Amino acid sequence: MENIPESSSKGTKRRRDEDSDGGNSSSLEDDLIFTDTLVALRIMRAQFPPIHKGSVEPFILKSQLYSSVKDRTQVDRELESLRRDKVLRLFKLNTGQDDHAIMFLDDYLNQIDHVVKRMEGKKGGECEVFGWFKIHVLDSKLETGIEHQELCSLLSLGGKVKDSHISLLINAGILTRQLIDPNKYWFAIPNIGSLLKGLVQGRKEVISLLSRRRYNEMMMASLEKKRLRMSSLDMRFHLRDLIGSGYLRTDQTPTGLIIRVSKD
Repeated sequence: MENIPESSSKGTKRRRDEDSDGGNSSSLEDDLIFTDTLVALRIMRAQFPPIHKGSVEPFILKSQLYSSVKDRTQVDRELESLRRDKVLRLFKLNTGQDDHAIMFLDDYLNQIDHVVKRMEGKKGGECEVFGWFKIHVLDSKLETGIEHQELCSLLSLGGKVKDSHISLLINAGILTRQLIDPNKYWFAIPNIGSLLKGLVQGRKEVISLLSRRRYNEMMMASLEKKRLRMSSLDMRFHLRDLIGSGYLRTDQTPTGLIIRVSKD
């Protein structure tokens, strides 16, 4: 299936579709490794697939940092420091046991503002809870989750809390109930659902693509130009994630980096 005749118009069109890099000319091979977590975060933020800017603010996966900053202890330590300094927030994702997203705090506040503008006409005065949430909850609760009683206590610093206020935060995608304990919530990124679905499907698609190759490998320079059919997140986004998660590994050769499916 891989040896498509050059004269085939169907094959040519397929190659044009698959080999598009979305207009991003910088190579992942050139900026795969960093020594500083914050620098890596800023670069990855700038490289977030542009199709989603406006609907979802840029986010980075923790696994992507692990692919680029080799000392994982350093990553965890620097993330913790940036979290305490309120530079960014971490979010537990439902796509895997250890999946976490990272978003700069300013971007997250902008994301909430987008949701508020969309809901203000529908919910009227109850939208006041979003202001309480930003001022009293986000500013003091830096962890990835919160208990119901503590949430209500913090919100009450802004005004009288009703059950409808909590429901509004959940419906807006800012909170999700924890499955193991319905009295606890995860902080969440609004409007991210379709991207998380694409994240899971894209992971499978990349591994499947490599698994069909001889020796389960491919030159990174060629692979990162492939366009995924099952995910609107680009190949660069998925490769960083899969390398950091241990599903793929890289090896340096005289002709460039080779990316392989990990055997273990």
